[in-house]
Amino acid sequence: MSQILAIVRGLLKRREYLISRHGYRELEADDILLEEVLAGIESAVVVEEYPDSRKEPSVLVLQRDGRGLPIHVMWGVPKNSGAPAVLVTAYRPATERWSPDFIKRKKP
Repeated sequence: MSQILAIVRGLLKRREYLISRHGYRELEADDILLEEVLAGIESAVVVEEYPDSRKEPSVLVLQRDGRGLPIHVMWGVPKNSGAPAVLVTAYRPATERWSPDFIKRKKP
């Protein structure tokens, strides 16, 4: 399992999270409910991991909303403090850009 995802899950259990401005805009734009994102973290599957990201280690995960539709969510964890988890962005992955299981990017 991803160490970053494990940290995010622990922080969310303790309600230590923030939503970035961009994250709020993307949730609204794609009609994604924050409650569904938070509830779905336990079944999240790692799509991509960025442990050496300049700003913060982060992980892109695949989750499902209440209707079973796919959602990609990017979570970050601040390097210096290790908390809170930050929802960087969330979106509904486009079928033309992702494999049928929404785990791998299609080659251009």
